[in-house]
Amino acid sequence: MTGIVVSPLARIAELAVRHGCREMVSLLAKGQDFHRPAVIDRAKHLTIGVNDINFAGTGDLIAPQEEHVRQIIDFACNWDRTRPLLIHCWMGVSRSPAAALIAALAVEPDQDDAALVARLRRVSPYATPNPRLVEIGDETLSRKGRLVDAVRSIGRGADADGNAPFMLTTRAESAWHAD
Repeated sequence: MTGIVVSPLARIAELAVRHGCREMVSLLAKGQDFHRPAVIDRAKHLTIGVNDINFAGTGDLIAPQEEHVRQIIDFACNWDRTRPLLIHCWMGVSRSPAAALIAALAVEPDQDDAALVARLRRVSPYATPNPRLVEIGDETLSRKGRLVDAVRSIGRGADADGNAPFMLTTRAESAWHAD
C-alpha cells in the first residue's frame, strides 16, 4: 500500500528507512537546518521554508503562500507512487498534515474531502492541519470550500509531543499508523 508518511523532524530518517521512502517534502522555518536522510534522493526532496502561522506574516516569519502550495501539488503529481512519500515539519502536527491532504487530493482529485479528512483524524488524533495551507490548497485545487469545511469539522487535534507519525493513504482503501 502506498501512502504519505507524516513525521516530525526527529523521526524522518527512521521512517524513511522503515517505509522505503525515496521522496520527501520538508516544511520548516528558514534556519531550521537538518540532514536529509541518505535514502532520500536529493533531486526528489522539496524544501519549503515556511513558518507554522495562519496570518500574512511579519518580520522574519514566512506565512504559507500560493507558491508553496503549488510546489506541493507539483511535487506530489511527479511522485512516482511506488513507495510512500515522506512529508514532515517540526512536530508533524500542522504543516505536514495540511501538505499531506493537499498532496493526496492532487494525486486523487476525485475523492471526497470529508472522507479524506476523516481518514486523517482516524490515523492521527493529534493532527491540526495548518488552516492557511488548507485554505490555499482548497482554492488552488478548486475544492470549492469542501476541504476547508472538512478540516474545520474535525476541529483541533489533541495536544501532542511531536512524536506521533502516521500514514495517510491517498485513497479510501484504509489508513494506518506509521510507528
